Amino acid sequence: MKRKALSVKRKSNPELSSSATHHASRITPVYYPVLLNLKGKKVIVAGGGKVAERKALSLLRSGAEVTVISPECTERLKKENLRGHIQYVPRRYKKGDLKNAFLVIAATDSGETNRKISEDAPYLVNVVDKPLLCNFIVPSVVRRGPLTIAVSTSGISPSLARTIRKELEGLYGREFAGHLNYIKKMRVKALSGIKNDKERIKFLRGLSLNAWKKLRS
Repeated sequence: MKRKALSVKRKSNPELSSSATHHASRITPVYYPVLLNLKGKKVIVAGGGKVAERKALSLLRSGAEVTVISPECTERLKKENLRGHIQYVPRRYKKGDLKNAFLVIAATDSGETNRKISEDAPYLVNVVDKPLLCNFIVPSVVRRGPLTIAVSTSGISPSLARTIRKELEGLYGREFAGHLNYIKKMRVKALSGIKNDKERIKFLRGLSLNAWKKLRS
């Protein structure tokens, strides 16, 4: 008599199931950290409040060609427009405004408008405080000249990211900017003046190590 194969139905572990993993990844994506060169790139900031101002000025410092679209905007943004540093469009967002925009920031006071902007953006889009409507998020940043330190909690706790950033600001003072600019000059000279690869690498490593010792002494 042929025996029937014993079939045991295993209970799936919801923590290990692919559907649970997929759901978790939707809530907290695994972001790829990257630094963008925005020099000469068309960037749109929709919104004219303090948050939009902060975003626009940061983008401006990165060399982007910034356009602000909003019925009203802050005095600082008006001044930047008069100086020719940004372009200000004094009206509400409408479809077609994002044509050829490399990067878009949605910071209006309308959730519906921000959602439309997220859908219309051709490439990179960030909707302030709405990570599920973004394809990138902006970290909390410490800048010391060429030194950039980015801190992110993947959108889970921006306040914690700011706290960590403030601690790093104390650890890495403004003196780092001067030392890095000096290293940059010496690196250019070494690349053209030291032909032997091993000697050049040794020199540059020693240069960095000496700078670090001075900064931490």
